[in-house]
Amino acid sequence: MWLVIVLAVLLVALGLYLSMTAGRIDRLHQRIETSTLALDAHLLRRSSIAIELATSGVLDLASSLLIADAAHVARTAADLDSVLKAQAESDLTAALDAALADPEETAEIAVTQLGSELLDELDAAFLRVQLSRRFRNDAVRACRQVRGQFLVRMFRLAGHTTWPQTWEMDDTRPQGLAER
Repeated sequence: MWLVIVLAVLLVALGLYLSMTAGRIDRLHQRIETSTLALDAHLLRRSSIAIELATSGVLDLASSLLIADAAHVARTAADLDSVLKAQAESDLTAALDAALADPEETAEIAVTQLGSELLDELDAAFLRVQLSRRFRNDAVRACRQVRGQFLVRMFRLAGHTTWPQTWEMDDTRPQGLAER
């Protein structure tokens, strides 16, 4: 009799644990999706500001063309796979870094009101991209850690959902923006 009660209690406890863990996995996947959408929005905002900066006339022609091309590729990379999209975003970062590498030249751009506003917006966009990517990657790491547990794998609590991947790209702020 006691054995049946102990087994029943253990089965109920196991069922509760599995149910709570499955709910946690589901919430982590939702958090990854939400943070991916936020990251996409911030990347789009950053490329829009880069295009605006390139067409504003405050940069030299070569820098404007370089940034405009990289920003256009980054904006149209939304339909590509994540590796190509991350590469396009990293290329935009490199183009912005090349154009805004010198703090003195960046200070000359900031002399005009339009240039100062665009640089402030671009700096804020870089910070938002960095934070969004960090939040997304933290959620992916947490999800991978939970999905790697023995009982989760044994009972297939994640179902057939794809294994989440971190988003790797170069999101360092250009030297000229960092020293403003």
